[in-house]
Amino acid sequence: MFDDCIIMAGGSGTRLWPASNSRRPKQFLAISQESSQTGDVGGGHTFFHAALERALALIDSSGHGRVIIIAGEGHVPFIIEACTSVSTVLRDRLVLIPEPRAKNTAAAIALGITYVQRVSGGNRTIVVLTSDHSIQPLEVFKANAASGAAFARQEKLVVFGIPPRSPATGYGYIETAEALSLPGVSGARVFRVASFREKPARPVAEQFVAAGNFYWNSGMFAFSAGFMLRAFKDYAPEIIAPFARLQAPEEQAYRNVQGLRMLGDWPGLPAVYEQVPTTSFDYAIAEKCTQTVMVAADFAWMDVGSWDEYERLVGDTRSEVYQSGGASCFVDADIPVALCGVEDLIVVVRSGKDAPAVLIAKRGETQRVKEIVEQIRAAGKTELL
Repeated sequence: MFDDCIIMAGGSGTRLWPASNSRRPKQFLAISQESSQTGDVGGGHTFFHAALERALALIDSSGHGRVIIIAGEGHVPFIIEACTSVSTVLRDRLVLIPEPRAKNTAAAIALGITYVQRVSGGNRTIVVLTSDHSIQPLEVFKANAASGAAFARQEKLVVFGIPPRSPATGYGYIETAEALSLPGVSGARVFRVASFREKPARPVAEQFVAAGNFYWNSGMFAFSAGFMLRAFKDYAPEIIAPFARLQAPEEQAYRNVQGLRMLGDWPGLPAVYEQVPTTSFDYAIAEKCTQTVMVAADFAWMDVGSWDEYERLVGDTRSEVYQSGGASCFVDADIPVALCGVEDLIVVVRSGKDAPAVLIAKRGETQRVKEIVEQIRAAGKTELL
């Protein structure tokens, strides 16, 4: 299907604070209901495990495809831990590249493409996946991705759009134009992209949903390496130019960490990250590219951006809870919690020595966590984040 896959596994995920923070972000939180559907990634059930399973299902089954994991250096221990549950045969197809610093998604994707070009060469097809979303079922996702791969081979930038379930203001939107087709490709709804829209105000979001040709932007992409390198040179040369100086990494640049191949010392990469600007792939490339198509998702998708959504996804966290009176409370805590006569609360407790914190929120109000995070940042208490 695809020659290679890039998993973007960075980010701090503060929308699920305090469980998710810069030390252990959202993608490494448990999602027990999204268990392995293939057995390829062992017994782990986190957002990252699920993304890894999707990636392995999409790459070339001949054994030549790679899954390239791009992550911050602080995320490396969690990724190593997660990958130990992957079978030895499949683990050989994984490569972890720690970023010297966070520079947003444009730099992460440019890094992945540069690695593919230096190591494999050729005009390989690449799919870019997020590591912190819920996608079900896997077989439907694979079918949609296969259609995306066919268009990527036709020198298109492919994006995956989610039919909006509500006039949400927390997502960017994709405006679509006419439907497209390719010989031999059937079963998926594919459209030419007319424009990308930033996260809208509520009245605008309502207009988008009513129009019927707007979709949520999932943040997943597909393309051929040659096409995307040209796109970077045309639309964002300041991002791709520093990467051009990187040579193919020699064998001694890799480290084997618990069976995972990690490119821990790519000469010149820190200097590249000193120069490359911080910007998103959407802004640098997707919003400017004129050869963009969208595959409409037939799979169920959720960007778990609040504790209310996390509760709907995982159900019971099996925290130790004692309750007298009241009802309908969700608790995610690493110590015992007692509740007396309260209802419709979401309680999150992290008692670790690094940054202990407690969140108590009314159900339906957990989007306000972002305001709390900003207050913490403004107070200079960044150690809590």
